[in-house]
Amino acid sequence: MPVSLENHDPDLDLTPGTTKSDIVAFLYKNDEYGYSPRDIHDEIDIPHNTAKVTLKRLYDSDYLDKTLDGYYHARTDREDLYRYTAALDGVDRMFATYEEDATDEETAETSEMDSAALADEDIEDAVTIVDSDSGKEDL
Repeated sequence: MPVSLENHDPDLDLTPGTTKSDIVAFLYKNDEYGYSPRDIHDEIDIPHNTAKVTLKRLYDSDYLDKTLDGYYHARTDREDLYRYTAALDGVDRMFATYEEDATDEETAETSEMDSAALADEDIEDAVTIVDSDSGKEDL
C-alpha cells in the first residue's frame, strides 16, 4: 500500500501492543498532563522499572518530552505520533464494534465468515486515519 510522503516518518519505530506503543498512545491521548514513571506504572499496569526504562528510552528517542521535575508528556510537535495514536483508536473501535456485532450473530460460523470483510474494508478505514492530515483532531 502506498504511503503519503508528506506524512510518512520512516523513523517511527512502534509496534502496536508493545509497552513502548502503549505508553506513547496513553501519553498522546492524555497530552494535557505530565506523568511520572510511577503514574505510568499505575495507569498502564506495567512494572515500575519497565515504566522508568521505557520512558527514558522514549524521551531519548524524541518521542516524549519531560518537565524539569521528571514528568513525561507528549510532544506537541510530533504530529506523526498523534496520527499513530488516532489509528490505534480507530482499530480499537473497529474491533470493539465487530466483537459486539459478533456476539449478536446466530452462530460462530457466521462471524468467522464476516471476518474476511472486516480484514479488508475496515482495516482500510483505519489506515486512512493514519494518512490524514488532521491526526490530532481525530483523537
